[in-house]
Amino acid sequence: MYELVEADPYYDPYDFAIDDDPYPVWQRLRAEAPLYRNDKYGFYALSRYADVAEGLHDWRTFRSGRGTVLDIISSGVQLPPGLILFEDPPSHDIHRRILARVFTPRRIAAVEPIARQFAVAALDRLGDAHRFDFIADLGAAMPMQTIGALLGIPQHDQSTIRDTTDSIISLESGEPGEGMKVEPPNLELIAEYVDWRARNPSDDLMTDLINARVEDADGTERPLTRTEILTYVSMIFGAGSETTTRLIGFIGQLLSEHPDQRRQLVVDPSLIPGAIEEVLRFEPPSPVQGRYVASATEYYGHTVPEGSVMLLLNASANRDERRYADPDRFDIHRQGSHLSFGFGLHFCLGAALARMEARVALEEVLLRWPDWEVDYAGAVRAHTASVRGWAKLPVVTR
Repeated sequence: MYELVEADPYYDPYDFAIDDDPYPVWQRLRAEAPLYRNDKYGFYALSRYADVAEGLHDWRTFRSGRGTVLDIISSGVQLPPGLILFEDPPSHDIHRRILARVFTPRRIAAVEPIARQFAVAALDRLGDAHRFDFIADLGAAMPMQTIGALLGIPQHDQSTIRDTTDSIISLESGEPGEGMKVEPPNLELIAEYVDWRARNPSDDLMTDLINARVEDADGTERPLTRTEILTYVSMIFGAGSETTTRLIGFIGQLLSEHPDQRRQLVVDPSLIPGAIEEVLRFEPPSPVQGRYVASATEYYGHTVPEGSVMLLLNASANRDERRYADPDRFDIHRQGSHLSFGFGLHFCLGAALARMEARVALEEVLLRWPDWEVDYAGAVRAHTASVRGWAKLPVVTR
């Protein structure tokens, strides 16, 4: 049994230098401190695949109802109802069933031509340019437009909603964010569209939410409240655009760094879905899942007390030597699962949508520029409370 003290290795989720490349620190945690304790911010962390997968699945011990981001959980703030990401059963199950009805394979298939249209329009604007930015020219626009179309939000307000979400989750100084900011953003603007759509129904997700009926824990059936609908729309838009933006950025980075594998995708596009999965394993946009410890539990001979904050490091788990052969090697032919979309109760409802958007984006890029190299002098990391990735990723094409 190792001694559980805060010492080297040191993990700090607010340290930008660590966040830029956390994998060496996480590798040491897996080897030397598989149950890690940070006294400065008062959290524990699990980093090995088996522990993280078990923790994500064990919702009774590791609860989401007080938030899934460290600063929100630590603040102790009361969370508003309807934020499915911050809910436990039974309310989580009730709300998830509603969303599962709208994120169906039929709807994802129907939205793919729309996503491709947005990708084509974004890239065609660049013409024969020998430079473009995977974020500014594609990643920030195409997922936002796709989820906007799915929800029925007009394009002229999509950027405003996205930028407001970005500003709320961004970290400025390497210190904890403002955990009290848990009210869903853009509710006033979204309310205008919900009210208009209630009077003018259409074949979109917003109309589905307006017409949905939910069965409460006592068996009573009712429509969603207006607040619930607004919360859903805000949450879906933010989650659906932010993480996919970062995924597209990582695609640009990793296929620049591995040109031989990129050329294989040009020759055989059927390899693209597998390449997307390897990007997700290697650089998951949502790398850390926070949980509130509802009952004392034991790991590696140490007790984690009730009331603690636990960080489940799913990005570390994705590179666990106990699970993957040569885990720090990027390989588009790798087989097997990963924890980038979570596991169990909170598995990401938008996983199929994100995979489709990433595939479409990569297909369209490769049609135009089969060869590119990242200009790291102009690249900028995004630092947020919940996702990792690039804010700017310029590339030079050949």
